[in-house]
Amino acid sequence: MPSPTLSLILGDQLNSNHPWFNSTDKNTTYAIYETWSEATYTRHHIQKVCAFFLAMRTFADELRAAGHNVIYRTLDESRELQLESIADNLLYDANELSAGTIRYQLPDEYRLDEELKSLSENFEGVIEATDTHHFLSGRNDVADLFAGKKTYLMETFYRSMRKRHNVMMEANGEDPLTGQWNYDHDNRGSLPKSITFPEASTFPKDVSSIVKMLERNGINTMGRIKKNVLSYPTSRSECLEALTDFVQNRLPLFGTYQDAMTVRHPLLYHANLSFAMNVKMISPREVIDAAVSEWQRRPEEIEINQVEGFVRQILGWREYMRGVYWAKMPQFALTNDLDHQAELPSWYWTGDTKMNCLGHAVNQSLDLAYAHHIQRLMVTGNFALILGVHPDEVDAWYLGVYIDAIEWVEITNTRGMSQRADGGLVATKPYCSSANYVNKMSDYCKGCHYKYKEKTGDKACPFNSLYWDFLDRHRDKFANNFRMAFMYKTWDKKSGEDKAAILERAAWVKAHADEL
Repeated sequence: MPSPTLSLILGDQLNSNHPWFNSTDKNTTYAIYETWSEATYTRHHIQKVCAFFLAMRTFADELRAAGHNVIYRTLDESRELQLESIADNLLYDANELSAGTIRYQLPDEYRLDEELKSLSENFEGVIEATDTHHFLSGRNDVADLFAGKKTYLMETFYRSMRKRHNVMMEANGEDPLTGQWNYDHDNRGSLPKSITFPEASTFPKDVSSIVKMLERNGINTMGRIKKNVLSYPTSRSECLEALTDFVQNRLPLFGTYQDAMTVRHPLLYHANLSFAMNVKMISPREVIDAAVSEWQRRPEEIEINQVEGFVRQILGWREYMRGVYWAKMPQFALTNDLDHQAELPSWYWTGDTKMNCLGHAVNQSLDLAYAHHIQRLMVTGNFALILGVHPDEVDAWYLGVYIDAIEWVEITNTRGMSQRADGGLVATKPYCSSANYVNKMSDYCKGCHYKYKEKTGDKACPFNSLYWDFLDRHRDKFANNFRMAFMYKTWDKKSGEDKAAILERAAWVKAHADEL
């Protein structure tokens, strides 16, 4: 009889459709671990840790029910055995089982990839790595597509993916349905006053035992969890229910209002399926297919811009971000092209600020471990950018606070798109704005302590002076950028007195950021 095989399943590899599980093998044992290293490599949101651990436990139970051999070690058990990392646990069990083979699915984080590559230093048997069978592109596809290029244009990648996977394409496989690839210009609507928001499915579960375990082990978390109840889907069946709920009830207006922000509802028309996909309980292909099928079933109710905008986020942006990550890591994590050095204001951890937009976006993030992409990009990210915060600080906050934040998707969005630390690889212009954009796309500015139209004075919105200060201090970087030319012309038309007053206000804001 061959020696036993030990097969590792990471916390973001909960894919029940993986070929590993097509049949049962009594000679194979699957291993899933809660570890100190994964719970502490950044300061995670309390709901994020609870969701990962609960989803992992549920997946282990489902594997056992299907007849598979499973080792599941809780954080308590790992620490009792003094096994702090994934590799520590894996090598311990390989020895206990006298395993001749260790198998693992390729990790999506560089640090874990390096950790598992080093297993051979302490294991004399066979080590096999296989694909996760989740993504629609390979690790190196983006790097190969843009070889020799200084910038990686997502639209180019997106069109190639539409063709490769025959998504919303004409019969010839070359042209997009309706003859148009991208409906982004139709997806920037601001919310009318009378609009209503459908309530999304929730899946409340008491996670008090996990919370107590984290406290018992001294895990330092951030954020809040009301009454120790977690409402995210943590099983495949729940994820499928959440997907059905989205395509039926929110997809019809998703595209039009995907950039809108409001204090009236946290989710608006967004899917909130990123955690489900990022831990692989559902696949991007089945999410895309569900959206396209619903559009085809109800063409009179769902316009093409709604579904195309959604497909672009998954087939385009999500896959593209992963490709950028594997093309540029580990150097990408060290980039700071704008040489920003400021600290993140303390209220990013409390929500205690007089700025309505940031107070709402930060508190929602702390309460729900969720904010949609424009809140992340144009409120919390925009402010950190124009304030000049060091990208390390921004990375740490985003990686910790959001339930869907895994480094491959977090750092490329944050350090690349949001903070422009990558020198312009991901974005052709910095995503910065004054209060005018926030007011246009939200109801945040109504009733705010600060005045969104004012640039100077005690009540002037901090976004305004910081925006012009950002452009002024980085003129050498952006003055020749054709997408920034209009703003520099506007700045240059201001009088010397006006410029000095704006920069003076910006200097005060930067010196008193914790007090805003």
